[in-house]
Amino acid sequence: MNERIKKIRKEVGLTQQEFAEAIKVKRNTVATYEMGRSIPSDAAISLICREFDVNEEWLRTGEGEMFIEKTKDEQIAEMLADIQLSGEDSFKHRLASALAAFTEDDWNDLERLLNKLSSK
Repeated sequence: MNERIKKIRKEVGLTQQEFAEAIKVKRNTVATYEMGRSIPSDAAISLICREFDVNEEWLRTGEGEMFIEKTKDEQIAEMLADIQLSGEDSFKHRLASALAAFTEDDWNDLERLLNKLSSK
């Protein structure tokens, strides 16, 4: 499991300190996990899986895919939650607000523009 924990951390681009903060443990605890000196508790495993969308079976056994596949609707819901948390002054929030005001004609115009851009 130690190599899989390290792989997750590297895959999500975090330092040991950042990873530790995300799963509410100390940095040296993550280091001991990665060196194989200690095994994470069931609670720590659950936090790793929830925080980073990791397949628990893969984390425990190495079988299956590393990450849980999300549906398009789940991806959109997460993106919208991220936008709402970004604050009204963020570009993400301003863009979503502009899109929310689109009429059906606006959506059709945008689709035509994107089709035109993608055919070049």
